[in-house]
Amino acid sequence: MEFDSLESWLKAGFEAAFPGNDFSDVKALPATDAKFGDFQCNDALAAAKKLHAPPRKIAEAVFAQLEASRPASVAKLELAGPGFLNITVSPDWIAARLASLAADAHLGVPQTGAGKKVVIDYSSPNAAKQMHIGHIRSTVIGNAIDRIFRSLGYDVIADNHLGDWGTQFGILIKGYRDCLTQEERDNLTVQNLEKCYVLSAAKAKEDESWKDACREELVKLQRGDADDVALWKRFIEISIAEFDRMYAKLGVKFDTYRGESFYNDMMPGVVEQLKKVGLAEPSEGALVVKFEAEKLPVAIVQKSDGGFNYTTSDIACVESRVKDYDPERIIYVTDDRQQLHFKQFFIICEKLGYTVKLVHVPFGLMSYGGKAISTREGNLIKLDDLLAEAVRRAYEIVKDRGGDEKLAEQIGFGAVKYADLSHDPGTAIDFDWDKALALEGNSGPYLQYAYARVCSLLDKAGNPDLSGTAFSCGEPAERQLALQLLQFGATVKRAAESYKPSALADYLFQTAQLYSSFYQRSPILKSEPAVRDARLRLCSLFGAVLSAGLHLLGIETPPRI
Repeated sequence: MEFDSLESWLKAGFEAAFPGNDFSDVKALPATDAKFGDFQCNDALAAAKKLHAPPRKIAEAVFAQLEASRPASVAKLELAGPGFLNITVSPDWIAARLASLAADAHLGVPQTGAGKKVVIDYSSPNAAKQMHIGHIRSTVIGNAIDRIFRSLGYDVIADNHLGDWGTQFGILIKGYRDCLTQEERDNLTVQNLEKCYVLSAAKAKEDESWKDACREELVKLQRGDADDVALWKRFIEISIAEFDRMYAKLGVKFDTYRGESFYNDMMPGVVEQLKKVGLAEPSEGALVVKFEAEKLPVAIVQKSDGGFNYTTSDIACVESRVKDYDPERIIYVTDDRQQLHFKQFFIICEKLGYTVKLVHVPFGLMSYGGKAISTREGNLIKLDDLLAEAVRRAYEIVKDRGGDEKLAEQIGFGAVKYADLSHDPGTAIDFDWDKALALEGNSGPYLQYAYARVCSLLDKAGNPDLSGTAFSCGEPAERQLALQLLQFGATVKRAAESYKPSALADYLFQTAQLYSSFYQRSPILKSEPAVRDARLRLCSLFGAVLSAGLHLLGIETPPRI
């Protein structure tokens, strides 16, 4: 008797042994070691509490049912330890699954997000400032999560929540008028805006009259003064053009640029709603929300001077996104110093009755050369300079191989991205050029080179049409690689569910290592024709999976290195 999948066979075995119970979550997981077979089922341990029986007894009863209905695709079933079910599948089963994977346009990535919308809020630089190395994590992690969710069939709205409003614009407008030359004003750049902000902010600290003038400009802007609004719009346009230039280098695209200013008119209504439902209460002239039950500090939603802050703005943002998109979830990618803010405003949204799933993906800070990245430390490296250095260093690697600057960009940018994405987002990382650009070990260039080697192999073979060639998994190295390739879709799904692109990066590195082992142990071009073509097709499928996986991380795969 055959079943649709290993899971359906396992589920039937559990249900036959213990009728009337729900076993919909039964799984066949990849074996942790080849000596245990190809797959393992550990659900007897999980069912012990529900069934009020020892795991081993449960597994014995299930084992008997499974053995009685064991399909030809299962070559061996073993009962081990406290209740593990070890499964070894037949080579024909693996070959059939590989053929299905190769024929699937999604390469086995389940379309679980079809019909669902998700908003992903990431990058979010401040207007009128140049992007620096500190912006790389939110941008790269957010874009990888964006790509991964799209691959699962989700309708993704990527939103860049710009810092485009607030006190700094009074300082900027004053600085623009009094700290820049006419030539600088006529040929305004983000660099000039940053310069005038630094100069104006410094004067505001020393000169109370300058500080008052900055406040006056802010008030005029908030009241809609035509000249100040025109300047503000110009600052934003110049900033977005500069950001887009950086995003184009990184292969990052946004669907919307809804900055803080977009929600200005909504914030008084948010405060009124909070007062109406009894969440906001007066405190020292301000309005706050208390979290006594949650044992968290208060969150200010309206300051004593009548102004609003990030909590109010973010609640308005949720209201707007729910109204405009009706998303299944909203994902925020920011550094881990903002965890308290997100806990507080998520709780407020829940109490206001929002049912949309709100997710914060916090990431650790990046250091460089063992030092924290900060203006005070003098190592706040501009993102433009970081990427230029990546290209320069990559060119030194590829120039002797006949590589050009385009290839150097692909290698350099991929190295920077992978150096970030190969780490769990929650960990702090220290950026290291030698590790990032290494052609050996867990690096972007290593994986790009693995893909290029596959392309070279297929070129040497004459790029034959292998679509009708059957897969072969008789040798241990072939079998290991084949089983690993079959896990691509599940890995992408797990990376999405955990919001960790690092899960996909780990998988790709492990897969490349298995490919290298297979390549070294299994002759390909010198094998007899049938074996040669079967192994070439396995190589081709590896290349397709590796390329697709790297694409989900935002990393290009040049065919030649």
